[in-house]
Amino acid sequence: METIQIQYYQSICGKLILGSFEEKLCMCDWMNEERRAVIDKRLQNTLHAKYEIGNSEIITEAMAQLDEYFSRKRTTFDIPLAFIGTDFQKAMPFFEEQNQKTEEESFNIPYGTTISYAKLSQRLNNPKAIRAVAAANGTNPISIFVPCHRVIGSNHKLTGYGGGLAAKKILLELEAGIKYLL
Repeated sequence: METIQIQYYQSICGKLILGSFEEKLCMCDWMNEERRAVIDKRLQNTLHAKYEIGNSEIITEAMAQLDEYFSRKRTTFDIPLAFIGTDFQKAMPFFEEQNQKTEEESFNIPYGTTISYAKLSQRLNNPKAIRAVAAANGTNPISIFVPCHRVIGSNHKLTGYGGGLAAKKILLELEAGIKYLL
């Protein structure tokens, strides 16, 4: 059985669990979220790996880049990422393709800006796929590095986020240069 190295990171808006597998970051996810067990099971089953608390060059670099991000010294990340889909997603070409396109397009949401799920689905040339885009965004286990916090409702309101709406608000305020209140 393979190993996913994990380490914990305390951010200004909640505790994160970082995971690396084969020299790539496979997880930067919120500890307080309800779907924690689902994400853990998906990663471990798909990679045929178990968690082991430890460190790796990728985790060390991810933590350094997160420190820079939270101190407003970094606006982009350059960590190699591993996107892990479920067996169901891999069996459904549209869903897997939509997930991959959504992840790629999420990288194209500039720091300090937001986009609605509807606009994101239009960017993907599939304006009716709003729910599929939201589902793909909602299964993102690599928060912050894949900036799903920048996707908001069409009415400009904050909608669901793995770390909670308070964390999403703090991240958006941090990127906008606004003084956030904890």
